[in-house]
Amino acid sequence: MGSGKSHWGKIWSDETGMAFYDLDDIIEKEENMSVDELFDKKGEAYFRKIESDLLRRMANHDNCVVSCGGGTPCYDDNMKWMNENGLTVYLQASPVKLLENILDEIEKRPVLKNINKGEMLFFVEQKLKERSQYYTQSKIELKVSELKNTTINDIIQNSNS
Repeated sequence: MGSGKSHWGKIWSDETGMAFYDLDDIIEKEENMSVDELFDKKGEAYFRKIESDLLRRMANHDNCVVSCGGGTPCYDDNMKWMNENGLTVYLQASPVKLLENILDEIEKRPVLKNINKGEMLFFVEQKLKERSQYYTQSKIELKVSELKNTTINDIIQNSNS
């Protein structure tokens, strides 16, 4: 959450000529409501189910870049599935940086909606701790602070060496 998955995904898809898909955007279009509304009206379990189903439908698309939500790898063996079906990249950022990136988007992030601003950093730190066991299963781990002019080809080449 806030690591730049959509930002870098778009850059890398443009660079490679691959299609770019953002799971949350597709879910919002298919369900005709925002992720926040889905959480409120149908619950997280429903959201995670359609998210996992959509992720698996991505196998129908060859050579594409997919930006998933921060919770996607943590449910329904999604991380295992992603590793078996593509090149997974974990964009690492400090909790402070993540919080900086999401402060303007709190209303769009259902897991943050009811968190007191004074407790946000602690919440982000805890969420990162919980999820890191999934994130670190990625085939490639990158520090966001070091990505300035990095191309996806550089990343793939360095991961193979």
